[in-house]
Amino acid sequence: MNVYHAKISGTGRYLPEKTVNNFDLEKRIDTSDEWIKTRTGMFERHFIADDEAASDLAYHAGKQAIENAGLKTRDIEMIICATVTGDHPFPSTACLVQKHLGIKNNCPAFDLSAGCTGFVYASSIAKQYIENGIYKNILVIGVEVLSRLIDWEDRSTCVLFGDGAGAVVYSRAESTDVSRFIDSEIYADGSLPELLIVKAGGSRKRPSIETVQNKEHFIRMEGNRVFKLAVKSMYKACDVVLKRNHADVKSIDWILTHQANMRIIASLGKKLKIDGNKVISVIEKYANTSAASIPIALDDVMSSGKVRHGDLVLFAAFGAGLTSGSMLIRI
Repeated sequence: MNVYHAKISGTGRYLPEKTVNNFDLEKRIDTSDEWIKTRTGMFERHFIADDEAASDLAYHAGKQAIENAGLKTRDIEMIICATVTGDHPFPSTACLVQKHLGIKNNCPAFDLSAGCTGFVYASSIAKQYIENGIYKNILVIGVEVLSRLIDWEDRSTCVLFGDGAGAVVYSRAESTDVSRFIDSEIYADGSLPELLIVKAGGSRKRPSIETVQNKEHFIRMEGNRVFKLAVKSMYKACDVVLKRNHADVKSIDWILTHQANMRIIASLGKKLKIDGNKVISVIEKYANTSAASIPIALDDVMSSGKVRHGDLVLFAAFGAGLTSGSMLIRI
């Protein structure tokens, strides 16, 4: 029986042209650049234009990842979009991306909703399909348009989010490849959905004049509780992956977590006892882009040369659900 492994063969990212920095926010709400940076580490975020949607961002990121993998669009055998802000309730954003890319091989395409952990969930699924010998090349995209869900009267959340898309092509690794998707671990705890939620717009509460007036289509988050649970659950997932693969923290070249908040990123690194210089943060440039944050950050640090071929990277994420997960990948 053949034994297959997955690897990252290409990455890409796309950010909308419009940028909004902390000084722009000072003019709109009761906040300051110092207040935002001190509490979150964020300075700038990108917002889509009125005529753009998630599939537009995902298309550009996906196209770049395919090109960087040295592949043609026809080589892609599956598309998974991790998102909570797709173009429509249906069809899936992944199907729209397939259309935009001109892929006509009838490859399966679907969306996955796991909040900010969505990219880790989607990557774990892609890994299994490749390891089982079913597909050779899978496009995984994290894309979010969170600016559509911002309540500009809620100072605690409106400064946190941005729009963007990041993509990775996972491919079957050759026996001689150093690169390898080593392992992943994913969790969910559905007992606390109210900690991070958009209450209306689904079948529980359909859109109505009342839900709009009550601002139930905006993000609601209990930040302090989310902070503690995020660090705890990501640490657990990372610890399991490291121990299962007999990997010492000192062997890790980089840790790349969901870019939610500077304090969360730093706290996880400290809890894992990882050298602070190995903790990747690009949050000052993009803010929190939910499921898109890890692939955006990965493409950023790979294209700049900071993360190189052969580096061992530990990934971690936490999001609505509540969901969490970790991945160990040799780039």
